[in-house]
Amino acid sequence: FKAFSIIFCAALLLGGCRADEQQGQTAAALPRVEVRVFTVTTLGAALQTEVVGTLQAVKQAVIAAKVSGAIEQMPVVLGSPVKTGDLLVQLRAGEISAKVLQAQAQLEQARRNLERERKLLLKNAATPEMVKSLEEMYRIAEAAHREAKTMLDYATVTAPFDGVVTAKTASVGDMATPGSPLLHLEDSRQLQVVASVPETLVLQLQAGETLPVHIPAADIDLAGTVAEVAPAADPLSRTATVKLNIEETPQLRSGQFDRVTLAGEHKDALFVPAAAVQRFGQMERIFVIQGGRAQLRLVRTGITLHEQVEILAGLEAGEQVAIPTAAGLV
Repeated sequence: FKAFSIIFCAALLLGGCRADEQQGQTAAALPRVEVRVFTVTTLGAALQTEVVGTLQAVKQAVIAAKVSGAIEQMPVVLGSPVKTGDLLVQLRAGEISAKVLQAQAQLEQARRNLERERKLLLKNAATPEMVKSLEEMYRIAEAAHREAKTMLDYATVTAPFDGVVTAKTASVGDMATPGSPLLHLEDSRQLQVVASVPETLVLQLQAGETLPVHIPAADIDLAGTVAEVAPAADPLSRTATVKLNIEETPQLRSGQFDRVTLAGEHKDALFVPAAAVQRFGQMERIFVIQGGRAQLRLVRTGITLHEQVEILAGLEAGEQVAIPTAAGLV
């Protein structure tokens, strides 16, 4: 047993010597690679927060009827462009037309009665009180006639502004009731971004401020100008509505998804050039210069600003990292 122990220890010593010798030969055999050296420094960085929003038309209206009646005409379809005053919906309003004729007849009768009494008053055959009473009746009849004509005008629904029909919920023959939506009209030329901003960031926004906006569907980057900031936050989502005006762009459509970048708090962070960080699967690694040699080290990165990568863990300020200028440092 003692002899076996001595032999086993000797084998371990010989194996260790050979391993050290092989490691030295491997280190000596590694090729030299030209690199640039960058000293890790602490920089002040502004964190950025990205919120999602939706494109909406600045001018939009839900078209509804003010009176009841069957739809007789609807000369528009989805996507129809309309001008201010164009006919959108025509209701069948036979009862209202009859009321207009009735009010008109009562107005004419009141006018005749008033004119007759005024002539009699000039001949001292009527009293001023009677004339005054007929003048009041005439004004009442005139107001009733104006009301009936206004109700008849409500049977014709026209476009309040230039735009495009983006929704249609009724057709010819349907019964329209007051307040029930019939059409949705939008001016697609002028759009704005509507986003929900966290209450911790909304206090930093001011009207007229410019924020970056990205629309993924059209792959367009725009500058949005803050137009409105809601004075109250939603108690459920803890966000406030913010509206940003953007320039007119033909490729954009109402309802598209967008992203708005907000400037967050400032903090001190470690940054290295993006070329110094190598990604291998899910790992992020970097070469640190120690004793004239580049040693591999795993790091955890954060945001990227102007080709500089934030290092969250794995490096200390003052250390030097290697930036390869050619292939070979792997």
